[in-house]
Amino acid sequence: MPRPKKPRLVSGHPAVTRFGPLDTAPTGEVTLSVEGMEAVKLSDADGMDQDTAAKLMGVSRQTYGRILAEARRIVAHALVTGKALRVGGGNYEFRGHRGLRRRRRGGRGV
Repeated sequence: MPRPKKPRLVSGHPAVTRFGPLDTAPTGEVTLSVEGMEAVKLSDADGMDQDTAAKLMGVSRQTYGRILAEARRIVAHALVTGKALRVGGGNYEFRGHRGLRRRRRGGRGV
């Protein structure tokens, strides 16, 4: 039996939870987890290195790299295929509220 996943620490709910093409109807929808959105924000928007970002999220650098790679794959798939991107689900806790406000919902990207 695999070990249960530790919740990833995130700063809060994303301000925007749905993205999609403006000039045509979406060809479908993919889901990006909240921790995936946090990883993309920390690395790509904030320019943080993976070691520092991994510590903020409470995971190893290798785990952070996997979360980031999966998130980037989901975002790229949505952009290339014209699908709507919904942010939600995952296994996370809010930074500073460890154990108090846990969100756990399944949901895969593609």
